[in-house]
Amino acid sequence: MKKFLVVVAALGAGVLSAQEAGKPVNQQDLPTSDDIIRVEVARVPLLFTVTDKKNRFITNLEKRDFRVYDNGVAMPVNQFVRESDLPLRIGIIMDTSNSIRGRFRFEQEAAIEFIRGVLAEEKDRAFLVSYDSRAELIVDFTSDAEELAEGVRSLRAGGGTSLYDAIYYACRDKLPEDRPLEQFRRALIIIGDGEDNGSSLTRDMALEMAHKAEAVVYTISTNRSGQRKDGDKTLRHFAEETGGVAFHPFQARDLEQSFADIANELRHQYFIIYSPTNFAMDGSFHKIRIKTTSKNTFVRARSGYYAPLPEERN
Repeated sequence: MKKFLVVVAALGAGVLSAQEAGKPVNQQDLPTSDDIIRVEVARVPLLFTVTDKKNRFITNLEKRDFRVYDNGVAMPVNQFVRESDLPLRIGIIMDTSNSIRGRFRFEQEAAIEFIRGVLAEEKDRAFLVSYDSRAELIVDFTSDAEELAEGVRSLRAGGGTSLYDAIYYACRDKLPEDRPLEQFRRALIIIGDGEDNGSSLTRDMALEMAHKAEAVVYTISTNRSGQRKDGDKTLRHFAEETGGVAFHPFQARDLEQSFADIANELRHQYFIIYSPTNFAMDGSFHKIRIKTTSKNTFVRARSGYYAPLPEERN
C-alpha cells in the first residue's frame, strides 16, 4: 500500500489578478494554513502472473481484460503495464538449523544454483540471510553472484529454527530499501524445510510484514521424505498468500526447471495501480481479487494488503 499527501492551495482571486497584472503579491494575499486542503490519496500497486491450464505464461492481455476487486468492491485501474525485464531485488533465506543437517549440502547446492541462474544482470541485486536459533544477514545487497555463492559456502548447520523471525527481518529491513515498487521486482526465496521452533514472532506476523514489503515469496522445500509435512504446508501458505509458488524438488539437479520458472515469472508479470474508494487509515487487511475476462486463464497475486495506521503516514 502506498499513500500520498496531496496539498491543494486555495488561492484567492485577488492573488491571481495581481500576478496577471505583473504586480507584487502582498504577504496578506498569500494562502494561510486555513486555505490548505489536505487529501489522503491511497495507491495500491499489484504485481501478478497470468497462466493457462498448462501453467504457461500469458503476457499479451490488455487493461480491459482485467477486473480488480478490493474487499469485494470493483475498482478502477489507474495504471497498467506489461513488464518483462525490470531489475530484481531478491532476498535469499536459508535454513541452517539442526533440523536440516542431513540435507544441508542439498540446500547449499540449491542456493548456489539459483543465484548463478537468476542473478545474471548487473542491475539485479540480492542478499543472503541464514536462520537457525536466530536470523543473520550473511551477505548484504550485491550484484556479485560469486560473493553470494561464497556466503552460502560459509554456512554451517546447527541450532534451532527461527524461520518467521528471518522472514520478518528480511521484509522489514532489507527488501524495502529500493523504491518505488514499480521499478523493481521484489521476491523472497526461502530454502528450507518450513519448520520453526525458535522464533519470537508468529507466522501471521511474518506474513503481514511480507505483505507490507509487497514481496512475492517462492519456497523450495528441502524435505525429501516423499511425504508432505507441516513445514511444507507452511512454505506453501507463504507462497500462496503472496502470489508465489512452492516447489518440492527431491534432488538439486531437479531444481533447474524450478529456478527457470521463478526467473521467467519475475520478468513476465503484469503491474497495475489502483486507488481504493473504500480507503481508511485503520490498519485493516483488504482482500484483493483479480479476475480476467480471458477464458481458461489463472491469475496468481498476493491475497491482499494492510491499510496503514495514522501513525504510519510518514
